[in-house]
Amino acid sequence: MRYEDRPFIAIWEITQACDLVCEHCRACARPERDPGELSTQEGFELLDRFADAGVPLVVLTGGDPAKRKDLVALVAHAKSRGIRIGLTPSATPLVTKSLIDELNAAGLDRLAISIDGADAATHDRFRGVAGSFDHALRILAEARAVGLGTQVNSTVHAGSIGHLQEMADLVARTESLLWSVFYVVPTGRAELRMLTSADAVEASLQELAGIALTSPFVVKTTAAPHYRRIIVERRARGEQQLSYGVHGRQSDRVNDGRGFLFVSHLGQVYPSGFLPIDCGNVRTADPIAIYRDHPLFRELRDEARLTGKCGVCPYRRVCGGSRARAFAVTGDVQASDPLCAYVPPGYVEPQTRRRLELLE
Repeated sequence: MRYEDRPFIAIWEITQACDLVCEHCRACARPERDPGELSTQEGFELLDRFADAGVPLVVLTGGDPAKRKDLVALVAHAKSRGIRIGLTPSATPLVTKSLIDELNAAGLDRLAISIDGADAATHDRFRGVAGSFDHALRILAEARAVGLGTQVNSTVHAGSIGHLQEMADLVARTESLLWSVFYVVPTGRAELRMLTSADAVEASLQELAGIALTSPFVVKTTAAPHYRRIIVERRARGEQQLSYGVHGRQSDRVNDGRGFLFVSHLGQVYPSGFLPIDCGNVRTADPIAIYRDHPLFRELRDEARLTGKCGVCPYRRVCGGSRARAFAVTGDVQASDPLCAYVPPGYVEPQTRRRLELLE
């Protein structure tokens, strides 16, 4: 698939309303819906445009999508247009057994629930509401009972990076198909203090690859595209069964603005939810045209624009670093990903180069 033509995945934030108070919330979610949200009809038209363009996967996210009364209708419309559709509701009482049954009947392909700790105390503290952990496990079990495929999304930050195996064991117990591991980007409520070191991230990615070798579920990462480098390196050592996760059949990288499109609850188009640079609005412009032609999207698809060590990295075509994290930390979308420990052969940091020049 040519990423210049259309995204591989489109994320639509159908609302920012949510009853949780998560420490890292990209959307800075709040309890009530915004009256400016895209309407049901506008949502149908957006989904139609994705279908017409041949976007293979659309994910409805939030906030909490379950706060919208038209959620089932949106899923049903997407399926009527041949779209593969995923959903990421919050783990709250709003996701009832009845709603799960309706979503399954409407054709939902995958239901993803966030779990950010191997026990209730850890997860509920991070999500800000007691009982969220129990609801997460309930929702996954009820979805599994009706044959609906599930995945678990987990956030890696300074306080959780040492507990990946415990989390993996929990994911296995939920019988989910995929574990999506998100490495924090300091945007929204997420703060710089939540970031860990690049060396710790490198060790954790190696640990994830080891987990993927023996687990009954697939492992993928979000905002840590250097996991793809780890996979390439380990495949070269004979671990051929490792995959990139949901993008395993893609030979090229999927990254912010490259194979990826985000639409906000107000219709704004971003390269990703973690790179919230407004590139236009679906109420006044075609989202696929924005994806194809907006200067920022075109720049993000051009690996020749990368700077620093990302610009000379031999893995830049399969990785490219997190453009969202680079922007959040440095203000430059093309800067090196600050959480990547890999140093390309022969690369010398500019500060070190200057010091060496002064010594000559």
